[in-house]
Amino acid sequence: MATTKHKLTIETPLDGGTFVSLQKSTASEGDLSMETKLSLLYRLQQTDSKIDKIHLLRGELPLEVKDLEDDIEGLKTRVENLQGEIKDVDKLLFQKKMDLDNAKLLIEKYTTQQNNVKNNREFDSLTKEIEYQGLVIELEDKRIKENTILQVEKKAALTVAITALDERKKDLENKQKELDSIVAETAKEEEELLKESELIQAQIDFRMLAAYKKVRSNARNGLAVVTVRRDACAGCFNKIPPQRQMDIASSKKIIVCEYCGRILVNADFEKE
Repeated sequence: MATTKHKLTIETPLDGGTFVSLQKSTASEGDLSMETKLSLLYRLQQTDSKIDKIHLLRGELPLEVKDLEDDIEGLKTRVENLQGEIKDVDKLLFQKKMDLDNAKLLIEKYTTQQNNVKNNREFDSLTKEIEYQGLVIELEDKRIKENTILQVEKKAALTVAITALDERKKDLENKQKELDSIVAETAKEEEELLKESELIQAQIDFRMLAAYKKVRSNARNGLAVVTVRRDACAGCFNKIPPQRQMDIASSKKIIVCEYCGRILVNADFEKE
């Protein structure tokens, strides 16, 4: 069963109207003919497409570099946090060991005092103190063991984080060198194309340029201006009726593809 292709209503980003309204407004603006304006649009498209190809050569490298930079920042934060946590555990262990040693000294002190007591009440009081310090020793010993294990775990995590950080830094260095090499090879060409694009844009009126940029931003391959090839739109490959092809060839008005919304221009512009 045949499928019905949907036609698009293309709006300019300025007044909410169609390209028809844009065509009417540009017809009375400036001294350039519609054919010249369309030719400029096609030249701009060709220049921008060349810039796109240069960016395509870089592939996913810019994104990979950005991801690595983000990973490195995250790992740096993790390393700093772990280092801070290890310092806190070290301080706590030092304090617990001090408390443990102090409890042992007190037991020795109270044990010595028991040998010199004058009555049972003093002896019992010292016995209770010795028992209490014994409980303190057990508690501090338990906390020292727990925090020692925690210290080992955090130091191991720190080693893993530092290793991962070093690896990410090496990866970033290699990716950045690769990207810089590609950029350096195409920098001059890209600079010239960007200047050419700016020069062409300066010759196109604001409304038409805005319409071009809007269509280009929505196009999957960045093509906003295309010719007719083999009786079809070179952007979406849908058939163009003969009458519309004649209108396109005349370059007297803006013709937009009914299916993809791209601006259609005379195929002779390719030869130019």
